[in-house]
Amino acid sequence: MKKIFLIFPLVILLFSVNGQVAKYSNEFLAIGVGARSLAMANAQTASVNDVTAAFWNPAGLVHMSSSKQIGLMHAEYFAGVAKYDYAGFAMDIDTSSTFAVSLIRFGIDDIPNTLDLYDEQGNINYDRISKFSAADYAALFSYSRKSRISGLSYGANVKIIYRQIGSFAKAYGFGLDAGIQYSLKDWRFGATGKDITSTFNAWTYSLTEDEKEVLEATGNELPENSMEVTMPRLILGAARYIRISKSFSSLVEADFDITFDGKRNTLVKSDFASIDPHLGVEVDYKKIVFLRAGIGNIQEETDFGNKTTTTFQPNIGIGIRIRKMISIDYALTDIGDNSIALYSNVFSLRIDLGNKE
Repeated sequence: MKKIFLIFPLVILLFSVNGQVAKYSNEFLAIGVGARSLAMANAQTASVNDVTAAFWNPAGLVHMSSSKQIGLMHAEYFAGVAKYDYAGFAMDIDTSSTFAVSLIRFGIDDIPNTLDLYDEQGNINYDRISKFSAADYAALFSYSRKSRISGLSYGANVKIIYRQIGSFAKAYGFGLDAGIQYSLKDWRFGATGKDITSTFNAWTYSLTEDEKEVLEATGNELPENSMEVTMPRLILGAARYIRISKSFSSLVEADFDITFDGKRNTLVKSDFASIDPHLGVEVDYKKIVFLRAGIGNIQEETDFGNKTTTTFQPNIGIGIRIRKMISIDYALTDIGDNSIALYSNVFSLRIDLGNKE
């Protein structure tokens, strides 16, 4: 009975994965990378033009301001319990094409494993407690190229996914993204297809005989090897650069995330597709100091009195560029009253190396 009680949190963890809810599969890849992007509520599809474009829209990689870029980001959620890290490197192959590699990890570490807390005689032995991690990993390999059509660029990436829950469960996945960008004077337009061929995660489970015995004793089904599918998603964006004065300028972008996996709690929803709009604004002083804000995650919520209200998530952020080589960005996200991970602080760094040919 003691072992049954202690294994209960692990049972919840395992079966939350084994549920195979494709609508929210690989959601760690929906968080985003770069404090600039997060401060603007992920409105990046049309205007992104740095190393983070490998994630948002690979077509933007060819518009980097330098021939090589390094990107780093760290964020913490749920009071530091969950940590999100990103590292990216991009370099020009020639004057018309760019290649990038990106690594992402989202995980919870040092989870106590108390399955062996009691010895064979029923005595508590804290030395028998071990720790494990529940983490998601992704590696993106991206390529971008300028089209022969003036102002048009395109790109794609291959992503390899690895997910694990200690030694109990693991999954391998594979997917493809593709995108285009088009510039016309002060306007920018973009489209990104995420998981265009669907992304498949193959889950396998490794349970000991004692763990299987406890699952069966508590009336749970034993988890079986399974396939989890992430359905395609289309993101459309439009942005415009506005010159305010000689020293000040701004960028405004609106993006629309379109999903096809059934009705979601978004601003526009139907059984065929759901549309989640988000808006981002950036104001800069001589391309040195940046102020940013964004609004997204617009949803309807129902309280205990069946009263429906519309909620949204506002984000804000700042950035500074030092000698056209180092960019330091900060974002304060999830600052809405109904958000899950209140006041998450996001920091990112971008390093520009080499002159653009």
